[in-house]
Amino acid sequence: MDLARTEVGKGARRARNPRGSAARLALMAVPVAFFAVFFAYPVAAIVARGLEVDGAWQFGRIGDVLAQSDVRHVLWFTTWQALASTALTLLIALPGAYVFARFDFPGKQVLRAVVTVPFVLPTVVVGTAFLALVGRGGLLDELGGVRLDTTVWAILLAHVFFNYAVVVRTVGGLWAQLDPRQEEAARMLGASRLRAWRQVTLPALAPAVAAAALMVFLFTFTSFGVVQILGGPAFSTLEVEIYRQTSQIFDLSTAAVLTLIQFAAVAAVLAVHAWTVRRRESALRLVDAATTARRPRGTGQWALLAGVLGTVALLLVLPLAVLVQRSLGAPGFGYYRALTSADGGTFLVPPIEAIGNSLQYAVAATAIAVVIGGLAAAALTRRDAGRFVRGFDALLMLPLGVSAVTVGFGFLIALDEPPLDLRSSWILVPLAQALVGVPFVVRTMLPVLRAVDGRLREAAAVLGASPWRVWREVDLPMVRRALLVAAGFAFAVSLGEFGATVFIARPDNPTLPVAVARLLGRPGDMNYGQAMALSTILMLVCAVALVVLERLRTDRSGEF
Repeated sequence: MDLARTEVGKGARRARNPRGSAARLALMAVPVAFFAVFFAYPVAAIVARGLEVDGAWQFGRIGDVLAQSDVRHVLWFTTWQALASTALTLLIALPGAYVFARFDFPGKQVLRAVVTVPFVLPTVVVGTAFLALVGRGGLLDELGGVRLDTTVWAILLAHVFFNYAVVVRTVGGLWAQLDPRQEEAARMLGASRLRAWRQVTLPALAPAVAAAALMVFLFTFTSFGVVQILGGPAFSTLEVEIYRQTSQIFDLSTAAVLTLIQFAAVAAVLAVHAWTVRRRESALRLVDAATTARRPRGTGQWALLAGVLGTVALLLVLPLAVLVQRSLGAPGFGYYRALTSADGGTFLVPPIEAIGNSLQYAVAATAIAVVIGGLAAAALTRRDAGRFVRGFDALLMLPLGVSAVTVGFGFLIALDEPPLDLRSSWILVPLAQALVGVPFVVRTMLPVLRAVDGRLREAAAVLGASPWRVWREVDLPMVRRALLVAAGFAFAVSLGEFGATVFIARPDNPTLPVAVARLLGRPGDMNYGQAMALSTILMLVCAVALVVLERLRTDRSGEF
């Protein structure tokens, strides 16, 4: 009876408080308009340009494209390499997730930062680092004549390098909060260590493992920079093929069909991901993560720790170290000094100017992403949101999976007429970068905003505070740190955005990822060395941003 009265009371308060719904709709208005104009409209424009002929939609073109053997090969390769990359990442990273969750050892925070560095690196830098390790003239080529570039193994290892932190953070963050006494109780009842883990811990971890696997699959299914650099002409994902059809063959019809296929696949993955996250939030009872970690005990645990450290050293640190070593290959920092002069061919300006351009664009993109993402997170704070609001939450994640190449080319097609004639404006690049940064802002701020006691907001409103003042006086002091972390993530991902920027960055204002790709596309040791130098600079900037993030990160933020 009391429970019924409580629920009725909650419903009555919601019914008597139309201001709450109105405020949420007002908060959603700006993000919805932003995504409608700068995401949905450009994507729809390029799809329409490809499928519309004489004012009529040619849906039969979809079947014609799917009937092509080379397109089916691209679809097959995209799918199976994503599945293989996901399985290999889980196999290699799950021991690391356990070590970070259950072990306490010197240098743990430093190692956590090292593990996370690859995730915030641009895919162009990841591809360049592995090119320096396994490509022509790379370390393995020099030591034993082994070349793995233009092979599937180079792509798979690069994907593991990039997504290792996704599994460690997502699964390890939850593993650290699982009560170890449940598994110990099973052991006391006679279960072996393996059986206790399989029947007690694994079911509890399953939602986190599924969420991490879906994220890795999403990132590898839409892989562009890594495959573009390491795959060569023999391997092409959907994203690479869309780029090729758009910029080299100029077949917008085929590119539009591939975009629709990728969109459908990404939407399905995001739907499953949203289901696993809701299941995870509602099914687990957690403890303080600080109470579950302890020093390794016994030979087995120390061997496991050593194995994880060795994996991190070989898989994550070695490619970056080789990248730095290759950038120093010319005497007297010759590759770095060459960045200060323009050759009149690849660039209209000295390549070193790409650093300043990237920083300026990233700052502008971060400001846009924080405003749009902050408003969206505030609108999604209420847990009793309806289907429309949950659909809005899914919409915010789409830019992570929809072809960035399509978005970039769509910008050129759609935003070239008044009142949105932005094709020659500098703001075009930050707008494209902000689309990728907004999901990180939302995912970072939303859990913290939901943790704020709603009664504090209600009390401030009863005392006459406006919604803006409630946000400024109640929410902002509690979420300031999360806001800074969100800004840091948005800055890092904006700095490394490549798929859309490669279309819209002007030749006299290149970004760092675009400059690296252009240098790698030209023959000659000097161009190769300059690409390594620029990649090293970009890596260092991202690493500094990550160090700042780690210092700001809240103690319980165990995932992205």
